Amino acid sequence: MPANIGLYSYLSACATFGTLTLLLLASGRKRPYAALLISASLFTALWAGIVALGTLAEYPPVTWIQLAEFCRNALWLFLLMRLSASQFDNTAGASPEAANKPTRHWNLIFALIAGLALCLLLVPDQLATLAPAAASTARSINLITWLSIAIAGLVFVEHLFRNASESQRWSMKYLCMGLAILFGYDFFMYAEGLLFQQLDPNIWQARGLASTIAAPLLAVAIARNADWQSSLHVSRQVVFHSVTLIAAGLYLVAMSVVGYAIRLFGGTWGGVLQTSFLVAAIAMLVALLLSGKLRARTRVFLSKHFFSYRYDYREQWLRFTRALADTEDNVPEGIVSAMVPLVGAQAGLLFAADGGHYVLLANYQMPAPEGEHDMGTLPGWLEETQWVIDLDEWSATPELYQHLDMPAWVQRTDRPWLIVPLLFGARLAGILVIRRTDLQSTINWEERDLLKTAGRQAASHLAQFMARKALVQARQFDAFNRLSAYVIHDLKNILAQQSLMVANAEKHKHNPAFVDDMIATVNNSVARMTRLMEQMRSGLRDNQPEPLDLAGLLRQIVANRAAQTPCPTLDIGPGDFTLQSDRERLATVFNHLIQNAQEACGKQDSVTITLSRAGASFMVCIKDTGKGMDREFVANRLFTPFDSTKGLTGMGIGAFESRDFIRGLGGDITVDSEPGHGSTFYVRIPVQQDNEHEAA
Repeated sequence: MPANIGLYSYLSACATFGTLTLLLLASGRKRPYAALLISASLFTALWAGIVALGTLAEYPPVTWIQLAEFCRNALWLFLLMRLSASQFDNTAGASPEAANKPTRHWNLIFALIAGLALCLLLVPDQLATLAPAAASTARSINLITWLSIAIAGLVFVEHLFRNASESQRWSMKYLCMGLAILFGYDFFMYAEGLLFQQLDPNIWQARGLASTIAAPLLAVAIARNADWQSSLHVSRQVVFHSVTLIAAGLYLVAMSVVGYAIRLFGGTWGGVLQTSFLVAAIAMLVALLLSGKLRARTRVFLSKHFFSYRYDYREQWLRFTRALADTEDNVPEGIVSAMVPLVGAQAGLLFAADGGHYVLLANYQMPAPEGEHDMGTLPGWLEETQWVIDLDEWSATPELYQHLDMPAWVQRTDRPWLIVPLLFGARLAGILVIRRTDLQSTINWEERDLLKTAGRQAASHLAQFMARKALVQARQFDAFNRLSAYVIHDLKNILAQQSLMVANAEKHKHNPAFVDDMIATVNNSVARMTRLMEQMRSGLRDNQPEPLDLAGLLRQIVANRAAQTPCPTLDIGPGDFTLQSDRERLATVFNHLIQNAQEACGKQDSVTITLSRAGASFMVCIKDTGKGMDREFVANRLFTPFDSTKGLTGMGIGAFESRDFIRGLGGDITVDSEPGHGSTFYVRIPVQQDNEHEAA
């Protein structure tokens, strides 16, 4: 006796939709669309059951099958119409309450169309009974009506999905897929039946299996949509074991098919090969079922794709971002205090990468481990795998962590639990160690993902903190190096002064005037060196500004430079030339500029200094008739530090230091020079200087 394929096909559809109906009934009817969903699922199960029982009868109850199928289609179409109306009302700005209530106008139109369709399905059959000659026409009307219903269902499905927003499609797509299978299969079956004026028995028998495939998709859609969700959920363990059994069953079916093919085409070796294959396949199945890694990945896959998330990630992210934003005063400790509450903990350690080593930056509410903090291979392993390490799991099953060698300091840490990598891009910026808490003993994939995501955000704050720290140190070294360069330059000038005095001592040592001048020079050198030592200790370059007469200062400098040729001349205009400045540094500026002018001249050239008042500024012009400079040198090299044309005797910092000091007073130094025609330096100093410039 051949197997009744149609019976099993429609019984499977009846069972799946019956189960879906029971789950919906258990959830209650308070949610929107609950009554429609229950009714549509129930009538789909009844329809499948009637068809299945009809396969056992000698004459199938065609009228009852058509009525059940009509109710099934009408209810699914009415649900689609309500969802489309709700979608339209939401787009038009209607309230959610109004969007869930279709108007009487649309209800009346739907009822009229449904009544017309029912008449077109039942009346022609009754007429065909009375008039057998009209049987062909009645059959065509019947098939066209069913085909029209299927087309209407597909149109509603397409309209619903096309007009859904991105967020709505996440919950709508499985509903559309499930109903597209129901109505799409009907369209194919009735279109083929209309073409050949009869339904294909094989397509009719497979229809139950097609409906069975649609049921899980509708269940996923109901689980995803907040308006349809049932309060009754299947546990993750049940789903995991069910999926495992189904997968094993499919594996055994495939194994049987392959084994049968081997026996069929294997010739004399067929039986031996079949037995060997079955043993190997069963051994592989057992190995897969006993694989801890495979079971873990299956659980994660099912949890991610078929269950609601444990956390409200928007709320978690906002809370975590606010916590990080409040850590400006102590970033390392703030990172720990923001991350450990994500898993119910209260304490942790933070290590940060610093020059190839990892240093302990924060021990939040727990003591730091004693001894060295050598990381060993842990940073490289974390950077490569990007895993969150559960130390309990590592101790119990080290093979899951590829037998990672844990650093010795972890054993000296107070109750360590989790090690979280803080990844900045692909680079490991830090390592967070979370202390064990009494509130929670294990973490799952969702908490691991949350920790890794939060760790990346925290790593950017940690990288910024370390960059700021390095920048502050670089600025401190830069300030110290600049001060050192200035001090060395001043020492060079003092050395030159002392060298000139020693060179003239043998010739003029019996001259009382020279001895007096030498003593004054030594006193001046000692005073300048004392100030330099004070500057090195304090880190400050300038002394307190004091009132001084610029004209008198220039007279003194010119007199000191008179011993070197060509002897400079000074021309002072009328007016008061009193200003506030550091006398020693301002004298160094003019002494440097006049010295450079003299060194650029020959014996026949001249150096002229002019002091005048130009508007709200004092103007000092230092003009020489020496060899001059080209424009490129003035633009690119003159005021560039450590660029000198004097060989080993020059440092290339005098001009830069001079202009930097004058600009600190609010003025500037400009140059007009031409090769072979000398140079003119214009030093402009404001008459009135604000407090900032006075203190500079």
